[in-house]
Amino acid sequence: MIISMLILTSANNDALTRMPAENLDRSFGFLVHDVARLLRKRFDQRARSLGLTRAQWSLLAHLARNEGINQSALAEILEVEPITIVRLADRLEAAGWIERRPHPRDRRLRLLYLTDKAVPVFGRMREIGAEVREEALSGLSGAAREQLVEALLVIKANLSARTAEPEEERAEALRRVRHG
Repeated sequence: MIISMLILTSANNDALTRMPAENLDRSFGFLVHDVARLLRKRFDQRARSLGLTRAQWSLLAHLARNEGINQSALAEILEVEPITIVRLADRLEAAGWIERRPHPRDRRLRLLYLTDKAVPVFGRMREIGAEVREEALSGLSGAAREQLVEALLVIKANLSARTAEPEEERAEALRRVRHG
């Protein structure tokens, strides 16, 4: 948490101890973090009746966007350890929400797919998500909502491009070492 606070505070503040609390209320990083946390919490409250934990519905939601993905790749997307995905997938498979299928070319890999049972639940998850989103955005005009989404897309693109840079730099360094 302390590392997050250091990263998320603005550069013109020397130390957290010198930053008045009211500045944190308007800090971009803290606001994004708090809004995401509150959205998840509200969704959890509304989705309790589905009988799924947050981790389970998160896996199902990401799987719906990436059907046929292997467990390691899904773990990377969810930013958890692969063993966490294995355990969640075990429970979801036992309950009939997902199925594992063999990879067509690599028998070590198992690919994850939603089952027919998950389709209506995922539909309900989408409905709950839309309801929570409407609660969160109430009081904002259609234009303000669109501006917010556009601004977040720019921020995401900025950070995505910079996040990929170290991997690209490592790959280029490795090519130089291999090829002189």
